[in-house]
Amino acid sequence: MTTFFFYVMVLLAILIGAYLYRVLQGPTIFDRVLGLNGISTKAIILFIVIGTYSERVNMFIDISTGYALINLVGALAVAKYLEQKGLP
Repeated sequence: MTTFFFYVMVLLAILIGAYLYRVLQGPTIFDRVLGLNGISTKAIILFIVIGTYSERVNMFIDISTGYALINLVGALAVAKYLEQKGLP
């Protein structure tokens, strides 16, 4: 079972890398914001998988919940900023 979790963690790291490429090379600001939201979503899943792998799920659920709330507030702040700037 530990090899399964290892492969899931590697796959999630590869997906985070793909989103990182979108953040760095995105032609518009919206592509970059979507890339950052994708990275944080995959990081939350990665936290839970790491917690399951290390048999300390309770601690990692708390960390991932806090990270998700920070991501939500950040996405709302960026959306509000872009709305005030007048971008579609």
